[in-house]
Amino acid sequence: MRITTTVNGAVHEVDDVWPGESLLYMLRERMGLPGSKNACEQGECGSCTVYLDGEPVCSCLVAAGQAIGREVTTVEGLATEGQLHPVQEAFLECGAVQCGFCTPGLLVAAHDLLARVPDPSDLEIREALAGNLCRCTGYEKILDAVRSAARRQAEA
Repeated sequence: MRITTTVNGAVHEVDDVWPGESLLYMLRERMGLPGSKNACEQGECGSCTVYLDGEPVCSCLVAAGQAIGREVTTVEGLATEGQLHPVQEAFLECGAVQCGFCTPGLLVAAHDLLARVPDPSDLEIREALAGNLCRCTGYEKILDAVRSAARRQAEA
């Protein structure tokens, strides 16, 4: 099957997609976008989170065919014109990136939160990130990064 979808602002045609293939597999293996990670394949860890028509989804649970004619934004698409998004910069500067496996999903979740709630409370940050599991950190640096990103965006 041929999938025509917009990914990170560009229209793509992907051939030979099988009907049961996940959006995650299509993005990583067929389109060469390795940012979203394949961890649990059950929508439990959040490492594969992408936007589908502006809504965060676990791409491991979305059939590739569901992206036909729709817009997908991956963690790679958060950066614009070679500039990291403030959320991405904050994660780097605050040391919120450890092994990196959970980072793409956390970045998308934090990006989504800050788009909806520009100055979130700690409780709002924790709730927004609750679907993302990290095995390396104690989450404190991740929370610091989201707070920092909120400040950066307020100053911009």
